[in-house]
Amino acid sequence: MKIIVLGAGRVGSSVAQHLASEANDITVVDSRPDVLRELQDRLDLRTVVGHASHPGVLEAAGAPDADMIIAVTSSDETNMVACQIAYTLFRTPTKIARVRDVEYLTRREIFAQDALPVDVLIGPEDLVTNYVHRLIEHPGALQVLDFAGGAVSLVAVRAYYGGSLVGSELRALAEHMPGIQTRVAAIFRRGKAILPQGDTVIEADDEVFFIASKKNIRAITSELRKLDKSYKRIVIAGGGHIGRRVAEKLESRYQVKIIEHNQTRARELSETLDRAIVLRGDAADEALMIEENIDATDVFCALTNDDEANILSAMLAKRLGARKVMSLINRPAYVDLVESGIIDVAISPQQITIGALLTHVRRGDIVAVHSLRRGAAEAIEVVAHGDSRTSRVVGRRVAEIKLPKGTTIGCIVRGDDEVIMARGDTVIESEDHVILFLVDKARIGDVERLFQVDVTFL
Repeated sequence: MKIIVLGAGRVGSSVAQHLASEANDITVVDSRPDVLRELQDRLDLRTVVGHASHPGVLEAAGAPDADMIIAVTSSDETNMVACQIAYTLFRTPTKIARVRDVEYLTRREIFAQDALPVDVLIGPEDLVTNYVHRLIEHPGALQVLDFAGGAVSLVAVRAYYGGSLVGSELRALAEHMPGIQTRVAAIFRRGKAILPQGDTVIEADDEVFFIASKKNIRAITSELRKLDKSYKRIVIAGGGHIGRRVAEKLESRYQVKIIEHNQTRARELSETLDRAIVLRGDAADEALMIEENIDATDVFCALTNDDEANILSAMLAKRLGARKVMSLINRPAYVDLVESGIIDVAISPQQITIGALLTHVRRGDIVAVHSLRRGAAEAIEVVAHGDSRTSRVVGRRVAEIKLPKGTTIGCIVRGDDEVIMARGDTVIESEDHVILFLVDKARIGDVERLFQVDVTFL
């Protein structure tokens, strides 16, 4: 696939890296020659220096025969105009734009084909807000990802000493919880993936990914670790776009405080939010944190634009007694460092955004893509089509399907709400939504080909 990525910032560079590793023809456009030079030294791709929305620059990047344009510059307006020009001059089939300003996102009619022809809108702030909300809804989870319209979730938890299943074989899960359907999709132990079998023994500190319906997440989590109490008191550091949206989403159900350093912004937040308490101050101020009873806080979320400030304030909150701390971190190099230490959850906007982008890049009828383990692994939802004559999966038992190495089928969603945990004798039917886990995302091309309908296949 020939893809043009507009913008070589953190998201653009990460997307280009993901796609270039999968044998796509990638061209990256940016106005900074030094950034493009560094990118080209690392990856197998083309670069073009120039303004992303200029017709001549788009033409030089190959827009006349491109399959897709992904506009992820730092300017909403540049992204939107680039999509308009790509459609008007070059008839580019698929146009994806990152748009962050809520003024645009709440008026979706402007993105119609006869107006500003953007096929897919990506709103990073909304994606991160929903991500944080799911983590707060499910205490103890490191990651919660929805599939099949929310019918099932993939949940990551860290197994602790004292969990009922720690030290036991996986097959014991069915004995511990009769009647509850779940499947362990993968286990990461000391950074390495383990494909789960019935006799796999769960060890303390394993990162366990399991699939279940939402109503069963809490019960299954309790088998792997001491169950966290439901959260009540939330403190948010940073009243920017993400901080405000998280506060708006949580304030009706939780006791929310938001700490904002800027006086003007703090006043705006106090006028906008209904129930959340707005405090003007520095979240790294130990005296302020003690005064606001941080030791009675269930979750501290550091959501400013400054990675270092987020890390330091989250570490301080944890030291002062906050039960769980989360930190928004843009630099990929920081994510692994902080999650192995005092911070419970590192939130990477790039990885969250990339998952949404990859959903529209993958071949075949792929409904959802979630990037996991800092991009090393993926969970995907793909719709099976065809019949036993034209498909390698439809009409076949799971045990018969030649899955790529390191790939497991977690579950199948049939119809509107029938959830089937995949076993060896489970037969896949046409139009089933199949949830797969790939410990090696380099195998994604093999999975795409596996699910493609082929009239010559018999």
